[in-house]
Amino acid sequence: MRILIWHVHGSWTTAFVQGPHTYLVPVTPDRGPDGLGRARTWDWPDSVVEVPPERLRDQDIDLVVLQRPHELDLVDRWLGRRPPLVYLEHNAPDGDVPRTRHPAADIPGATLVHVTHFNRLMWDAGGAHTAVVEHGIVDPGHRWTGELERAAVVVNEPIRRGRTTGTDLLPVFARAAPLDVFGMRTEGLAEHLGVAPDRCRTRDVPQRELHAELARRRVYVHPVRWTSLGLSLLEAMHLGMPVVALATTEVTEAVPPGAGVVSNRIDVLTDAVRDFLADPPHARAVGEAARTAALAHYGLPRFLDDWERLLKEVTR
Repeated sequence: MRILIWHVHGSWTTAFVQGPHTYLVPVTPDRGPDGLGRARTWDWPDSVVEVPPERLRDQDIDLVVLQRPHELDLVDRWLGRRPPLVYLEHNAPDGDVPRTRHPAADIPGATLVHVTHFNRLMWDAGGAHTAVVEHGIVDPGHRWTGELERAAVVVNEPIRRGRTTGTDLLPVFARAAPLDVFGMRTEGLAEHLGVAPDRCRTRDVPQRELHAELARRRVYVHPVRWTSLGLSLLEAMHLGMPVVALATTEVTEAVPPGAGVVSNRIDVLTDAVRDFLADPPHARAVGEAARTAALAHYGLPRFLDDWERLLKEVTR
């Protein structure tokens, strides 16, 4: 099968393109948002092929995976036809959530695919056919050492996103453990929060080094209030890290008992962080349980099998 998909979400796409198909990704001279081409910071197989927009009309395309509302217009302009369409929604709805209508609800014949059951529950899809294919992770291996008595956090643009990503909670967690915050546009975070720099360091490391750096920290903290399901949380679990997370959106499904501490009580979460820092053998045992749970629920084979079934259903 030949699948047209835009490079939008590098981590998710890295898992998706491990399947048995040819994946056509648009590429433009400026490598802008609609033409990023192949990833430069993730390892993609040779089956991912860059195609300039002007050549797409001549390509045999069996399926298009949409991820943003304006991509349907690009399909019409660049292809001049509409192959079978899947609209993949990465995010939970924003705004007036109980009444947030999804753009795919008004695309005739499109299948709307969510990455969590929570998202399908919360989006208004109208009469669109919907499905859920939960996340899958390319296994980075068990790397946890916990040698650094610090907590790891991964969040992009924490200052801009504020309460959505739980940025306001970081000073509370920083009192329980010194934090290393990984992600894009984290500069000036400690100053913004009024936290001593040694209690809240920002770390800008290449994607290829991120997993190794995370695994050196004793515990992973996931302070996000409202998101779909952070892939960084699932990656931390794959690494064998004990996790401490808010009990919001899909987290309670992702982190079963014994694989970490999940709560909406901040005192429970900060106590858990302190306990993991003080007791490395306990942190190791919980991290191993987290890895076992993540491999079972979010392993790559299950993810690819679920997508194969869906793709065959959509294209037959």
